[in-house]
Amino acid sequence: MSIHHTPKKIFLSATWEYLVMLNYEVDPAILKKHLPPYTEIDFFEGKALVSVVGFLFNNTKVFGIRWPLHTHFEEVNLRYYIKHFDGNRWKRGVGFVSEIVPSPFISIIANTLYNEHYSTAKMSHQVNETPDTISAAYQWKKNGEQWNSLSVAALNKPAVIAAGSEEEFIFEHYFGYNQLNRHTTIEYAVEHPRWQVYPVTHFTLQCDVAQLYGNEFVPFIEKLTPHSVFLAKGSDVIVRKPLYIKKSNFSTSS
Repeated sequence: MSIHHTPKKIFLSATWEYLVMLNYEVDPAILKKHLPPYTEIDFFEGKALVSVVGFLFNNTKVFGIRWPLHTHFEEVNLRYYIKHFDGNRWKRGVGFVSEIVPSPFISIIANTLYNEHYSTAKMSHQVNETPDTISAAYQWKKNGEQWNSLSVAALNKPAVIAAGSEEEFIFEHYFGYNQLNRHTTIEYAVEHPRWQVYPVTHFTLQCDVAQLYGNEFVPFIEKLTPHSVFLAKGSDVIVRKPLYIKKSNFSTSS
């Protein structure tokens, strides 16, 4: 990935592991209200996709500091795929409907600095890896709600992501975008090497889609089979400090 501006300083570094992606085709109209200014939907072969994602943070540092009890935790999110033209090139990125973590401290920091959509829930996970198979499962529960769960099983045969594939589309988005206000969008770069993926053999998703994401997503996530399901082992990742995109010439300022 190339960046045409001077890279911002690192906000967060971590190892992202066991990334589960259940990908659903949705009506693009339901994403319109979620789009940050100056972005548009990034379609895959004419399809608007959203992903229910579960993964692990390990060895997490914020501003280079390991915060006690906040270096290893789960995240489950619902994300969609967008792009922004900065005057020179299209930047492919993601936006979020919901992001769930087990710590209110993490939610407060991310929501304050990046205007993210984090909330807090009880969470747990299980990961099993043998020479032949690999599996990952995530559970989360908010106060007064039932447990939700997401899991996949796969063959332990990691493969390089093929150029032009749906795997490439899902995993190769290196920017995050959030609306700050009607005229300003927050952009942040996410950097990691190209990941490998595993052949998925089984998956489950049991969650209250309406409660978590809104009624408009129920016909697509709760009622339909995923368009695709992926599992990636992950890698070290860095998240850069934010830029602010404004209307005038799509300029950025910090």
